[in-house]
Amino acid sequence: MEKEVVWNNYTKKDKTELEKLAKGYREYLDKGKTERECVTESVKLAEAKGYVNLEEVIASGKKLKAGDKVYAICMKKAVALFNLGSRSMEDGMAILGAHIDSPRMDLKQNPLYEDTGLAFLDTHYYGGIKKYQWVTIPLAIHGVVAKKDGTVVDVVIGEDKNDPVFCVTDLLIHLSGEQMEKKGAKVVEGEALDILFGSIPLKGKEKDAVKEGVLAILKEKYDMEEDDFLSAELEVVPAGEARDCGIDKSMVIGYGQDDRVCAYTSLVAMLEVEKTEKTTCCLLVDKEEIGSVGATGMQSRFFENTVAEILDRMGQFSELSLRRCLSNSRMLSSDVSAAYDPAYASVFEKKNTAYFGKGIVFNKYTGARGKSGSNDANAEYLGRIRQMLEKHKVAFQTSELGKVDAGGGGTIAYIMSLYGMEVIDSGVAVLSMHAPWEVTSKADLYEAKKGYAAFLKEA
Repeated sequence: MEKEVVWNNYTKKDKTELEKLAKGYREYLDKGKTERECVTESVKLAEAKGYVNLEEVIASGKKLKAGDKVYAICMKKAVALFNLGSRSMEDGMAILGAHIDSPRMDLKQNPLYEDTGLAFLDTHYYGGIKKYQWVTIPLAIHGVVAKKDGTVVDVVIGEDKNDPVFCVTDLLIHLSGEQMEKKGAKVVEGEALDILFGSIPLKGKEKDAVKEGVLAILKEKYDMEEDDFLSAELEVVPAGEARDCGIDKSMVIGYGQDDRVCAYTSLVAMLEVEKTEKTTCCLLVDKEEIGSVGATGMQSRFFENTVAEILDRMGQFSELSLRRCLSNSRMLSSDVSAAYDPAYASVFEKKNTAYFGKGIVFNKYTGARGKSGSNDANAEYLGRIRQMLEKHKVAFQTSELGKVDAGGGGTIAYIMSLYGMEVIDSGVAVLSMHAPWEVTSKADLYEAKKGYAAFLKEA
């Protein structure tokens, strides 16, 4: 059952559409390096296609009907889009769900300190990372500072060509004999991931003069005091733009492709598919990388509450209608899969892994070591998915996340399956997953968008 690489099957029109999609995707990656930025950009694209804020609908007392398009935002870090179909909501929805958070480093609440004439920012890493990958690369700071007077200041430093960038230092090879003897997890410790922030002392200051110097800059540029760090959300991410990768420009390299490659293709498919019988939904959530916890993660009631509000605005709400709507829905949990890498062949099982250029990937189950923590999709559901994809000529492949005892991972699929709905994991294969720079195939990007659109039309 070996799948073929799809590049040679593309027409000139296909390649034009593929490059247009890839260009938009690179721009989305550049504009959305945090979950807040992803929500902002997603809403901007949705509003251009006629979507309106559900809060405004509720405040105005308006009713909703088939053909209406609305979105809801949760704390500026998660967003759900709905295109209301002609059939009753009790018949369920076709849902595309992805996450928009990515591994990174977050500034601690009391991060700034000086040591021997250098100013640093202390961090706490977020999600699963190889810590040694984050040293000596150019870094940027993105986020918000919420001040005591209620104002919120947006911060982006390190992306403009005139901006400075930051870094985590590393030990020179000449003195690293002891360091090189350590296991990979210990080569760089979490508490050593401190950001080099400045080195010029403030004139006239004797104690912590460099720290005072950078605080003076923060005051001038952002009207920010040191204690404003207490109510800030500042994320440290790789600086720089996503780029074409490979001499043939067949791939994209950039930060945060897990899981924004699936978020973007889901969003584009959602905005592309206009009239449907079933209500369609694109759900982009936060906190997947740390267990989908918190108010903006998939384990919160944000999605359920939003569906209840929509039913109410349609004059259809009851607790039973809400339960029927959720249990009768079908979902693609749009998340990435590990691409086969011949440099690390020992952890992959070749017959059951994902390959670049062979289309959208389906993981019937994820989990680790005996499917622990997995949503194991029904065979019948996967059969219907295959039928949809073949009807719309979408290239697809199936995969597991490495060899049985090699590791594993999870997605938001198991959480949504608690409603009793049909859910399966699907997405794009990624090389160097969770590294500061990840790589995807443009062909897989294109097939994912096609696959998501087919699902919204047929589910």
